[in-house]
Amino acid sequence: MWASDRRVQQIHEFQEASKAWIDAVGNLLIEFFHALALFVMGGSIVWSAIVAYTGMIAQGHASIGDILLLFIYLELGAMVGIYFKTNVMPVRCIIYIAITALSRLLIADTQAHHEAGLGILMVSGAILLLALSTRLLMYEVSK
Repeated sequence: MWASDRRVQQIHEFQEASKAWIDAVGNLLIEFFHALALFVMGGSIVWSAIVAYTGMIAQGHASIGDILLLFIYLELGAMVGIYFKTNVMPVRCIIYIAITALSRLLIADTQAHHEAGLGILMVSGAILLLALSTRLLMYEVSK
């Protein structure tokens, strides 16, 4: 009976060692995928920014919407960089990107239609709400 208890203990130790090894390999694969995905996103952002910029050069000028698009790419790149270094998703960066995108939409809509409407009011309200949310986030972080 003593030999069977020892055998059960050996099986249990083997299971624990196997689980530890599987967890280590799994964590390594997750970290590898995480880094690969961040490099792919960063490369895509740089590529998109270069394509947008060469389009501006081909046009011979850049509109305010084009410049705001470059700011969006800049914020996306900064967000990926911060996430790569800290493994923390900077929520404020996402909100800044949303504010810039809505500002770009507002400018493009105003240039195209040259009239005030409910859409302009709604986009402006969304920008105000996002700006207030960044203020709230800054207040909560400083507590």
